[in-house]
Amino acid sequence: MATALSHVGVCVSDIAASTRFYCEALGFERAESFEVGDEFAGLMELAPVRLASQFLRRGDQAVELLHFAAPGVDGDRSRRPLNHLGLTHLCFHVDDVDSVAEAIEAAGGAVLTGTRTTLAGGALDFVYCTDPDGTRIELMKGAR
Repeated sequence: MATALSHVGVCVSDIAASTRFYCEALGFERAESFEVGDEFAGLMELAPVRLASQFLRRGDQAVELLHFAAPGVDGDRSRRPLNHLGLTHLCFHVDDVDSVAEAIEAAGGAVLTGTRTTLAGGALDFVYCTDPDGTRIELMKGAR
């Protein structure tokens, strides 16, 4: 049986820019970092493999940013529809959706203004944003 969620891994195109984004916009702090090589090729199902790993922590939450040098980063920044199989987004509870959304834009992300949803007279407030690589991030106020 799994006992706890350890971390969420996010593949990024620029580890410095993504580290800055998650720290400045979402309040994470830099933690341990690693240079990973072929000793993890079997685990990652990639060979050869060379990557930089940067863990970011905020309380008991952890995000691992992964930047692949070999093989290189693959994919594009287009958002996948939410009804596609697999992981669709990261969600963060916030006290003020507007201030965090502004911080996301200032740090190189984007706010998807058309997704803004406010319910229960403003007690519930949601919006989707993206990090610099297009990973979808939900900001949620009021629902726990």
